[in-house]
Amino acid sequence: MQLQLNCFALSKPKFGNFYIESIRIFCSACRFPVLAAKCKMMLTLEHASMNESDQFPDISAPTAIAQPALLFVDDEENILNSLRRLFRPLGYKILTAGSGAEALVLLEHESVDLVISDMRMPQMDGAQLLEQVRAKWPDTLRILLTGYADIGSTIAAINKGEIYRYIAKPWEDNDILLVVRHALERKGLELEKRRLELLTHRQNEELKDLNASLETKVQDRTAELRQTMSFLEQAHSELKKSFITSVRIFSNLFELRAGRLAGHSRRVADLARSLAQQMGMSEAETQDVMFAGLLHDIGKIGLPDELLEKPFASLNSEERAQVMKHPLTGQVALMSLDRLKAAAELIGSHHERFDGLGYPNALSGFNVPLGARILAVANEYDALQNGTLLNQRLSASKAHEFIVKGSGQRYDPAVVDAFNKILGVAEQRAEQVQEIRTIQLKSGMVLARDLTAPNGMLLLSRDHVLDASMITKLRQFEHHEGHELALWIKLEA
Repeated sequence: MQLQLNCFALSKPKFGNFYIESIRIFCSACRFPVLAAKCKMMLTLEHASMNESDQFPDISAPTAIAQPALLFVDDEENILNSLRRLFRPLGYKILTAGSGAEALVLLEHESVDLVISDMRMPQMDGAQLLEQVRAKWPDTLRILLTGYADIGSTIAAINKGEIYRYIAKPWEDNDILLVVRHALERKGLELEKRRLELLTHRQNEELKDLNASLETKVQDRTAELRQTMSFLEQAHSELKKSFITSVRIFSNLFELRAGRLAGHSRRVADLARSLAQQMGMSEAETQDVMFAGLLHDIGKIGLPDELLEKPFASLNSEERAQVMKHPLTGQVALMSLDRLKAAAELIGSHHERFDGLGYPNALSGFNVPLGARILAVANEYDALQNGTLLNQRLSASKAHEFIVKGSGQRYDPAVVDAFNKILGVAEQRAEQVQEIRTIQLKSGMVLARDLTAPNGMLLLSRDHVLDASMITKLRQFEHHEGHELALWIKLEA
């Protein structure tokens, strides 16, 4: 009956699932079948009544270490048997040794996760054993069983053997089971920590290698892109030059029809570009003005030769009506080319006047695009000198006076101001260019003006850098045409 009461008391929930398991094992070995059956019945009822939210640890749950190996060391066989019976049902691998020396031999051949050693043993006590275990197998956990009278030896074991815990005899089964479980869980966590640290270290090294490789690849790729961009910029620059040259040649072909028109479009384009720059227009806008200057008379291509030669002031009303169509004709002819759309709009308005008396749409003031107002000044300044506007040719100074008098009427005053500034700078720079013959040419010289043939055909554009091959070709051209060329060369500062 006393045994039955003890079993019943131990089965109370306050002792936890572990005591229930322990008593179930004890009852299974009971020599009194009836009493054992009653104990089992009470255990079953009490266990079923336990709330799942009880906070007692479930020591039967698997740990991070697969089937941990425990080594019990004691010179008393009954102590080893008690520990074996206590731990074996929980799935541990159980090893035992009757002395410290036997334990050391066993450790040489077996992988052990935790050693529980008694303190008092002959020849080698527990403190000495655990000290050697720490030295040879530092990852093996160490627990010391000691009596209350062995406090000095326990302190030595703590200091030398660095034991995880010490347990006083006689022990409480639940206490020692929990200590072992916690120790193994801690070891599992330490092993996982090491694994993660090694994994992190390896990944960091791989990341460093990847970063170094990536930096090299980025540098190589950047170098390739820069080289490609350099090639593209060079190709774009060459394409741009070729396009401009093509426009110049196209303009020159039209001017071959009339002698007095030779070079007119190029001179207008150069002056218009300088005016656009003086008035602060963007690079793209300035280039559109230059293209418009080169092609501003393209609408005259269908006019009879006699009209091209006659000054505008001497035309009769019917002839004027024909000539006054050329701005719109030129605009329509170029509108299909995307690159020349902006220039085409300027061409369509380059004969408009600031006072609104121009053609073809009688626009006035700032309703006339700025590029067209610039083109009007540049075009008529050159036309006054070549005799295509008035019935007489004017000198450069007289043409200048005509433009100044027309400020606010024919021309935008702001454009005229810019025109005055440009002519002043041109006069200051007049001595920086020189006219020479081909026999005087040297490699490296730079053209200050376009080079044209006697018939007005463009041979070389302004700013062209001469080399030995080009100089030879120019001399051959002179010999073939029987006409001596004059070139304007920029003088070194």
